[in-house]
Amino acid sequence: MTVQGLFSGRAKAAAQISAVPRIAIVGRGFSGMMTAIALMKTVRAPFHQQLFDPNSSVSGGQALASARASTILNTRVRDLSVSVGDSDDFNDWLCSNAAFRAAVPAAIPGFRQIFVPKEIFSDYVYQRFSEALAARRDITVQVCNDPVVAIRRSHGNRFLLESANPANPLFDTVILATGYGLGDPNAEEPGASPVRAQRLVARPHAVLLGSGIRVVDQLLQLRDSGYAGQVTIISRRGFLPQSHTPNSADPVFPAEALPESLPDIVRFIRQACREAEEEGRSWQSVMNGLRKHARSLWRSLPARDKHQFNRHLRAIYDSHRNRLPEAMHLRLKRELAEGRTVLRRGRAGRQGLSGLFFTPAGSSVEEVIHAERIIDCRCRAPDLSAPLMQSLFSAGLAMPDELSLGLAVNARGEPFLADGSTVAGLFAVGPLGLGSLPDIDLVPEIVSQAYAAAEHIGERFHPQVRAM
Repeated sequence: MTVQGLFSGRAKAAAQISAVPRIAIVGRGFSGMMTAIALMKTVRAPFHQQLFDPNSSVSGGQALASARASTILNTRVRDLSVSVGDSDDFNDWLCSNAAFRAAVPAAIPGFRQIFVPKEIFSDYVYQRFSEALAARRDITVQVCNDPVVAIRRSHGNRFLLESANPANPLFDTVILATGYGLGDPNAEEPGASPVRAQRLVARPHAVLLGSGIRVVDQLLQLRDSGYAGQVTIISRRGFLPQSHTPNSADPVFPAEALPESLPDIVRFIRQACREAEEEGRSWQSVMNGLRKHARSLWRSLPARDKHQFNRHLRAIYDSHRNRLPEAMHLRLKRELAEGRTVLRRGRAGRQGLSGLFFTPAGSSVEEVIHAERIIDCRCRAPDLSAPLMQSLFSAGLAMPDELSLGLAVNARGEPFLADGSTVAGLFAVGPLGLGSLPDIDLVPEIVSQAYAAAEHIGERFHPQVRAM
């Protein structure tokens, strides 16, 4: 499907496609849509933009997948703007929605501090995409549902994207925006993994795998849909998300120089949290302030400390970084206190006919947890063994980061090579760079990176003309 900036005819569009720079975006989740918006609002030159994703819907990604009215984003409205430099853009969009204003009257005159359903945020992103496209008469946008299986360098320093389409056009710029990986469009949704021998389960019992926002979201959706059975949450490290404060916690952080070793940094942060609470603030405000220092801290750590953090501290950090709205956290605490939901720490194994094989933490003895349904809510790292990733490595276009969490990238998403150089025209926006850029899976960081990449692309197309 090809869409011309909503004004010109098809013949003119076809002529433009062959004459103007071609940009491919692999992935149509939030990272991909945000990059498309940034390009249309930033690059002044005409261009053709092609969006690749095997999923037919134009929204989502893991973070927004299966959006339902009962699923709430864990980030306040004030931190979800897709307009760089205008933190109120999402709030203004909500204020202009009469139906939403009527449904949430207590938040008037603004909605900056509230949490909204994922589907509302998805609608906002798509509308901003549509508006950016409508404002550009000089570009074309094409959507392709063929999965990209390889990216190679062609003659003339352009990129060849291999897919099921035999045409395989060349592109001047490629942006990888696959989030945590492009999903299989034929795969079943999370929650569609019933165990066949349900008669072996004496009482309704569901097992949820994971420790992040998604596992809590799935638990509360089960309860909202009337599920009254027992629920077991299996978490590798045994941590679940902490709570946001009732009102936004303004970021604070000690002004003194930060220590250099990982153990000293951990002690420093814990002390800062204690002091903040003694002074009437919250540990959440310290964690919010830590984000401003996270990247410089991460870059300063030796590889040994990075591996240690990933093994022993990342789960703790994520549970305090990715927090729940207070109301959701209270419901989670009540579930655990009443015993209707049990948290078990350990490793989930294969599924059997009557449930899940499970190895508790600190034990080598495997047991079976009987359940009539098993729901995998884990947010996985990008699959570096996937053909697409392997094609990049074999062609010398990218390399894994130090922890193999994704691709080694700089701040605007350009993949690093072994000699520290980058490949002109290739970018990885969003969670693909999580091993290099802490918090690059959060909306504000993705927005900033998408615009930084778009500005660089605009300068590359027309070095004499500054991007808008």
